[in-house]
Amino acid sequence: MDQQSSTVSPQALRSPADRRENIRNIAIIAHVDHGKTTLVDALLRQTHVHRKINDMGERMMDSMDQERERGITIRAKNASIMYHDVKINIVDTPGHADFGGEVERTLRMVDGVLILVDAKEGPMPQTTFVLRKALALGHKAIVVINKIDRPDAVIDDVVNRTFDLFGALGATNEQLDFPIVYTSAINGIATLDVNKPGTDINPLLDTILAHVPAPAINAEAPLQILVLALFHDSYKGKMGIGKILSGSIARRQNVVRITREGVHVPGKVTELAVFSGLERMDVEKAEAGEIVAVAGLPEIGIGETIADAEHPIALPPVKIDEPTVQMTFAVNTSPFAGREGKYLTSRHLRERLFKELETNVSLRAEETDSPDRFLVAGRGELHLAVLIEQMRREGYELQVSQPEVILHRDGGTITEPYEELTISVPAEYQGTVIEEIGTRRGELRHMKLVHAEGSAGEMHLEYHIPTRGVIGLKGVLLTKTRGTVIMHHVFKEYGPYDERSLVTAPHGSLVAHEDGTSNAYGLFMMQERGALFLSPGVEVYRGMVVGQNSRDEDLDVNVCKAKQLTNMRASGSDEALTLTPARPMTLEFALEYIGSDELVEVTPASLRIRKRLLNPEDRRKARKNKS
Repeated sequence: MDQQSSTVSPQALRSPADRRENIRNIAIIAHVDHGKTTLVDALLRQTHVHRKINDMGERMMDSMDQERERGITIRAKNASIMYHDVKINIVDTPGHADFGGEVERTLRMVDGVLILVDAKEGPMPQTTFVLRKALALGHKAIVVINKIDRPDAVIDDVVNRTFDLFGALGATNEQLDFPIVYTSAINGIATLDVNKPGTDINPLLDTILAHVPAPAINAEAPLQILVLALFHDSYKGKMGIGKILSGSIARRQNVVRITREGVHVPGKVTELAVFSGLERMDVEKAEAGEIVAVAGLPEIGIGETIADAEHPIALPPVKIDEPTVQMTFAVNTSPFAGREGKYLTSRHLRERLFKELETNVSLRAEETDSPDRFLVAGRGELHLAVLIEQMRREGYELQVSQPEVILHRDGGTITEPYEELTISVPAEYQGTVIEEIGTRRGELRHMKLVHAEGSAGEMHLEYHIPTRGVIGLKGVLLTKTRGTVIMHHVFKEYGPYDERSLVTAPHGSLVAHEDGTSNAYGLFMMQERGALFLSPGVEVYRGMVVGQNSRDEDLDVNVCKAKQLTNMRASGSDEALTLTPARPMTLEFALEYIGSDELVEVTPASLRIRKRLLNPEDRRKARKNKS
């Protein structure tokens, strides 16, 4: 029978009595593209943890297709290496703010962190976001200045900015006394003296052993594991991952799973594994301080406790920041629905979304008044885009709406999410960028000109801006700066909601007014109207968006129109038609482009933008009623 969680003080049963000196548990955290995964690759290669390590290519820990394609880490990964008879458990964490939920869980699993900082860019928004959480947990940090071989590196400046960041985040005197290691991860070298080039990665490993504390344990106390990650094994079923905080665990041991609601559920460990290199290694028993994967508890969830059967004591659950952006996921209703996908129904869609909630702790999904539509919320556009892309690769068809921010209401007070936005752009475009962000109510907090040899320099801009202002911003800035802008943003806080609408660049769409197949002549006649989204030979349906109008209004067009043939040919009439290349249709572009009356149709092989109302007469009536 289920019972409620014990009221006995957890501290009374798991106060640390010793440390496991032959283990170190660390997380590598940094801003996106600062070299975390490359550094882990170097550590794995030089400690020879895998027989076929040289055959595995680059970015070994990025196992998801999207991770390799996007060049970012999406899901936290576990690995381990042996160095001087000490096992170092390593967790490679996402560097993008949208996957902050992965980072937050990881920090509860480790005893120290490597803060990786680019030798040119210095601390960035995601660095700040993660470091704040690491310091709050009391973790000591090792600062790793990476890419020291960059010709434009400004190492001294980056070190000073990093120290200032620690101070601004309220680091203790002990945390401020952090060691610094200088690395070139891509070359696999580290040094403690930037003026003395390194020959291997060992100085970093020595620093880890010296400065990351061994896990505090109480080997004699009852078992306690806080489940912080999940994965599905084809043979073993669902497995929960976490660090053994006290006691020990063995195969065939009776345990209790304590849910987030405090309910006790008896179970038995069927399989037990630890991490060895990049692989999971089955073991019969594991002691406190080790990171383990446990099978045999099919309903295990993130934030739950695996506890001793005789003395089940729950650990405090993991607190994850709430989502800030939401959109609707709905059954595909376009005329082309069912042509490509395997999973088409609302039942399929519901099962997939609610299954995702088991492992994606920063995601929220709920039903709406329509059985064919679900409201899905995440930490940002990229967070939701990754889920959509994964679903289409699995064979799902769906249609999604324009992203919108989540407002908080407390009595009569309304707040909205604000972000820290960092922009790097050639100095010649700074005026354009400042003007655009100003219209979106971005507040400029800091600007700095970084001179580069042979150029006018690069401007770094830091803003405090409503999340509403960030949605769709990247595409606009890329267009206005000829693709030269670099943009990063991270959630900062909820602040007062301003009811004034943000001034963003409106757009009008070119909308197909009949079914058919696009041809060169029809597209040629329409390309003067704006930018096209498709090439000749593409099947279209009425209400499908085929381009962006140069004017801020929708225009119904016929891209299927064929040239009329006659017996009389005018001079020059048979010349080849020159078409402007169509704008590539990516999921990120589509989500940023669509307006409130448009949807993105997502299928395994296609991405299309469509109007909610396909019939032009229905759209005219809707506009009239709205006005």
